[in-house]
Amino acid sequence: MLESDPSARTVAAGARGPGTLESPHALQILTTEHWSLLASRSMGYTEAMSRASIFVAALSGAVVALALVAQATDFGDGFVAFALVLLPVVYFLGLATVVRLAQINFEDARWVQGMNRIRHAYLELAPELEPYFVTSRYDDRAGLLQSLVTRARPTVVPQQFVSSPGIVATVDSVVAGAIAGVAGLGLGFETVGSLVLGAVAFLLSIAGFATWATRTIGMWSAQLEPRFPTPTADDAG
Repeated sequence: MLESDPSARTVAAGARGPGTLESPHALQILTTEHWSLLASRSMGYTEAMSRASIFVAALSGAVVALALVAQATDFGDGFVAFALVLLPVVYFLGLATVVRLAQINFEDARWVQGMNRIRHAYLELAPELEPYFVTSRYDDRAGLLQSLVTRARPTVVPQQFVSSPGIVATVDSVVAGAIAGVAGLGLGFETVGSLVLGAVAFLLSIAGFATWATRTIGMWSAQLEPRFPTPTADDAG
């Protein structure tokens, strides 16, 4: 008869609400989600490496095959026909690789955004731990860049050509130039004319990749709606 009213205990336990960080299961749920996002990032890295390796292997095999055919045909019509059948397939594989690598990068940005939000929750639970975090607690563009690249360093080569999609796009554009150059030889162009044709095809291909990447990045960036943006100087004041 000295036991308290069970209904009173139920109300007290639920007073904090099931959707608040004060919930006794909040930290466990956040930690589980954090590890889930880490696993998703790891799978993305694995697929990106596999895709790039497949493209490089296909390109290497194509170069060896072309060298053997060129030796057998002395760069005659048979070589031109074989190259114009094989190289477009390699170019398409490179194009598909660039598109998929870009998708993986966007997915990775989404996972990092989720991890930044979880980190924000961690610091709401224990604000005194903020000096020990090297990544960001904010989920806007600035916060994502801080978590992905903790300190930006200037490089001789623009960052767009250092990333995996940029490298594959550049190599694939060389393949486009080779296709145009071989086509020029088949049409009876001189060596200089074929080289010029190949250079134009290379520039058009790299420009197409750059234009597509700019539009795609802008479209995907708009989908990353921040909930915890980085404070501005006005907010700090």
